[in-house]
Amino acid sequence: MRIAIGSDHAGYAYKDILVAELAGAGHTVVDVGTSGPEPVDYPDYAAAVGERVASGDVERGILICGSAVGVCVVANKIPGVRAGVCHDTYSAHQCVEHDDANVLCLGERVIGIELAREIVGRFLTAVFTGEPRHRRRLDKLIAIERRHLRSRE
Repeated sequence: MRIAIGSDHAGYAYKDILVAELAGAGHTVVDVGTSGPEPVDYPDYAAAVGERVASGDVERGILICGSAVGVCVVANKIPGVRAGVCHDTYSAHQCVEHDDANVLCLGERVIGIELAREIVGRFLTAVFTGEPRHRRRLDKLIAIERRHLRSRE
């Protein structure tokens, strides 16, 4: 799978670990940064991942910051991105299976690296079920997004 991954300074340690592990597992990883503890602005990295997902350049995205909330808010501003904060394995697969989520947001200050690894694994192996009730709900979500995009024109 082709995956974009990014973080701010509060998530770079997990990002570096996950980049190496995902690449070692055979995934193509697009690392958009950051790569150190110097303070940076999380919207820059969240947008970089979200834009790659929305364009189809990658299949999924992973964002990491201190809490996961900031990067999730930014990613969800990009049309076509469905990002979720997941700090448990159930949410990690359920958000893909039911909501067709394509960006996973993790908080390095919230969960340990072992749990982060498990969550990433569940997120990446999950598949949207396409069941009629989930498709109907996803279609409504997309219609809301389009309606608000048109209202800005």
